[in-house]
Amino acid sequence: MSFILGLTGSIGMGKSTTAQMFAEEGCALWDADAAVHRLYGPGGAAVAPLGALFPEAVAEGHVSREALKAIIAADPGALRQIEAVVHPLVAEDRAAFIAATTADIVVLDIPLLFEGGAKGVDATVVVSAPAEVQRARVLARGTMSEAQFEMILAKQMPDAEKRARADYIVSSDTLENARQQVHEIVKDIRGKIENA
Repeated sequence: MSFILGLTGSIGMGKSTTAQMFAEEGCALWDADAAVHRLYGPGGAAVAPLGALFPEAVAEGHVSREALKAIIAADPGALRQIEAVVHPLVAEDRAAFIAATTADIVVLDIPLLFEGGAKGVDATVVVSAPAEVQRARVLARGTMSEAQFEMILAKQMPDAEKRARADYIVSSDTLENARQQVHEIVKDIRGKIENA
């Protein structure tokens, strides 16, 4: 039985980089966003049911995220229908991953971990950085405007609240600092597993 560690962090906090650090420590890593990409891809389990609900969302055998965004923008109620299809499939993907792994620690990279109730995890870790570092990172990507960044930020649980709920916090101000903290967290969890 693996120890399940839920990993989260707001946009621009360095969550994906930190997730890879856990993998380097020998943890099995499951990524919620990657699971959705698989489900939406050619032959993915979400293609047929979403196509039945919204035929315009499927093109060339895969689900178009852009089409889904347009559908949700036109009808906010569509989001619930989409989630009703996708969430159970994501949960199945996650359960299959956990069942198949032999790793002592499984890290679940879930952007909306706390918003979803942080169910099914033994502990949580939040990746955090100062607000000015977060803003600089996101805007340096060149993929969104300041207004888009503010809009995403407004939809996410505030960083301070995530930190208050977390069992562990990784400060991603520098890579070295984050790597050291990840190492300490893994060491702590492995100690708990051995003494359980």
